[in-house]
Amino acid sequence: MSTRAENLLRQMVDIPSPSGEEAAIAGFLAEVLPDFGFDEAYVDEVGNVIARRGDPAAPMIMLVGHMDTVPSQIPVRQEGTILHGRGTVDAKGPLATMICAAAEASAEGVQIVVAGVVEEETFGKGATHLAETFRPAVGFVGEPNGWAGVGIGYKGRVMMQIDVSRPSVHTASPEEKASEAGVAFWNKVVDYCTEVSTSDKAFERPIATLVEMKGDIEVASLTISVRTPPGFDLPAFEEFVVDAAGSDLLKIDDRTPAVRVDTAGSAVRALMAGIRARGERPRLKLKTGTADLNIVEPAWQVPMAVYGPGDSSLDHTDREHIDLVEYQQAIDVLKDALERLAEDLRAG
Repeated sequence: MSTRAENLLRQMVDIPSPSGEEAAIAGFLAEVLPDFGFDEAYVDEVGNVIARRGDPAAPMIMLVGHMDTVPSQIPVRQEGTILHGRGTVDAKGPLATMICAAAEASAEGVQIVVAGVVEEETFGKGATHLAETFRPAVGFVGEPNGWAGVGIGYKGRVMMQIDVSRPSVHTASPEEKASEAGVAFWNKVVDYCTEVSTSDKAFERPIATLVEMKGDIEVASLTISVRTPPGFDLPAFEEFVVDAAGSDLLKIDDRTPAVRVDTAGSAVRALMAGIRARGERPRLKLKTGTADLNIVEPAWQVPMAVYGPGDSSLDHTDREHIDLVEYQQAIDVLKDALERLAEDLRAG
C-alpha cells in the first residue's frame, strides 16, 4: 500500500463535505495536487476542483469523481486495513483512486484531467458544468463497483412533488380529503410503473419511491422519485402524471435520462484488461441508482466507464468503510487502463 495514497484518502475523508459545502475539500485538493505531479490544479466557477497533467493540446482522458457526501457524518477511524468514514465508498475512495492513478500513469502524448465535482448527491451541478465546458476523447466516472467491477449503466431519475389541498370537512364525510388524494396520486404512479414494465429485472423497469409524505385532511404534500430504465418514455409519463394531478400543484424538478455505455468501447476494454492482468475476471455492472455518468455521457458521447473501489451497498449507511488493500488494487488497475488508453490515443 502506498503511504501517499493512504494518507490522501484519509485526509479527504477527514474533511466533511456534504452537498453544497465542498469548498474546504476543494481548496485542500487544489493545494496538494501539484505535489502529486499535476501541472495545474484550480477551483472552477461552480466549485469543482480541476487538475491536469500532460499537453493541454493533446487528446484528453477525463476522470470525474464527486467530492460531496450525504449530510450525516460518522466517526473516521482505521482498524487494520479498513478505513471507516463518510465518503470512503461514496465517493472519495473512487476520487482518490483517480487522483493517484492519474498521478502515476504516463501522460506522454495525452492530457489526463481529474475533476472533483460538487453536488452529485443532489442535482449534479458540478457534472453539468463539466458537460458544458470540456470535450474529452474518453472518460471515466468514479463510483464504487469493487476493484474488479466495471459500471456500464445507471438508471435515470424523475423527481416530482405534488401539493394537494381540499376543503375542510368532517372525518365522517365521504368527500375526498387532501391526504386521500395524495395517496391516490401515489397509487396511480405505482400502477403506471407496473403497467409499462416489460421485465422483472430492476435495471430494466421503472421503480417509484415515496421519498416524503406529510399532510392532513386539508393539505398534503408528496415527494416522489421514479428511477427509470433506458428507453423509458418520459414525455408519455409526464403527460400521465399531469393528467393524474388534475388541478393540484405538480412540480417536476429533475428529468435525468438513464444511460448504458457501449461495452465494446475503449474505456470498458481498458479496465477489463487491467483487471484480467491481475488475475481476476471483470464483472460488468448495471446500477439501479443515478450518477454523474447520466449527465456527462449524453453530452460527450465518447467511450466511458464507471470505476472505483468499495461496496456500493454501504453507500449512505452508518457502516460505510473501505478496505485499503482494495483501494490500492483499484489504483493499479486504473493506472494500467490509463496507460493503455494513452497508447491507443497516441497511435490513433
